[in-house]
Amino acid sequence: MPSTTGLARRPLGKTGLTVSEIGFGGWGIGKSMWGHTDDSTSIKALERALELGVNYFDTAAAYGHGHSERLIAQAIKEAGATAVIGTKVPPQNMEWPAHSRTRLGHAFPPEWIKTSTERSLRNLRQDSIELLMFHVWTDSWLKDPLWDDTLQALAKLKEEGKVRAFGVSINSDDPNSALNVVRSGVVDVVQVILNLFDQRAVTQLFPLCEDKEVGVVVRCPFDEGGLTGTLTPETRFAPEDFRSYYFGGGRLEETCKRANAIDELLVPSHAQTLAQAALKFCLSFPAVSTVIPGMRTLSHVELNVGAANGRYYTEASLKTLEPHAWIRDFY
Repeated sequence: MPSTTGLARRPLGKTGLTVSEIGFGGWGIGKSMWGHTDDSTSIKALERALELGVNYFDTAAAYGHGHSERLIAQAIKEAGATAVIGTKVPPQNMEWPAHSRTRLGHAFPPEWIKTSTERSLRNLRQDSIELLMFHVWTDSWLKDPLWDDTLQALAKLKEEGKVRAFGVSINSDDPNSALNVVRSGVVDVVQVILNLFDQRAVTQLFPLCEDKEVGVVVRCPFDEGGLTGTLTPETRFAPEDFRSYYFGGGRLEETCKRANAIDELLVPSHAQTLAQAALKFCLSFPAVSTVIPGMRTLSHVELNVGAANGRYYTEASLKTLEPHAWIRDFY
């Protein structure tokens, strides 16, 4: 489904919303954990994304204590645009990832859900949030004594018109940790890691989401920069940039070696750059509603949007990429 600017859109599950194939990942503009970020540059990137037809913006209350939410709201208001915004309730215990042993009352008690949602509504300058997600998840919460109260709190937010759709952001280390909540019919959307290295979501999660008509938001398509083609073994990150840990030790050298092998396979035969090849991989699966690369500059926006041209990988091409899967958890 094309937009007026030519950037195709896909259904966000059964929510009735349609979202641009490329969405805007808002973690990096939150001025937390990604090194130096300039707000004026971020606003220009947001404005350019809107101009090019991006209509899904992904953020979270935890991204700079609401800074990302406020910047996105500012850009949309100044542009006079409409957009679908997905934001996340942080766990009250501030524990990432969620652990199966953690009680639901320590992470998402009903009053906390309400308080966080109200705060995000203020940050976003909206009366309603199109997509509200829990920022972490474990299927063990489905059996927690507080689960029914949690569902009631979410139902009330929907009844009040403050939330349209509900979802969960799946733990980075296991895309199968949300299979039961998808089966339950409670969630409208899941957010999950998928990239040329981490292909695990394709096997069980995606077929289940298609069957249940649950929307899929793909995060980390570049493996935090490892699949952009811009890193080398000599790359160094600022101390406040979480990637100084993520790519610590021998991880960066191994990542570059594996990324170079994929680059030789896909560039330029399938895409102009490794980054675009990485986005095309994610968009090759019908279960995917939108992909949300982090975008902090005009060039990021233009290059990423350029990948969504409708020419994605065939089943045969996807088969050749399976051996490049690399199961690991650097978080």
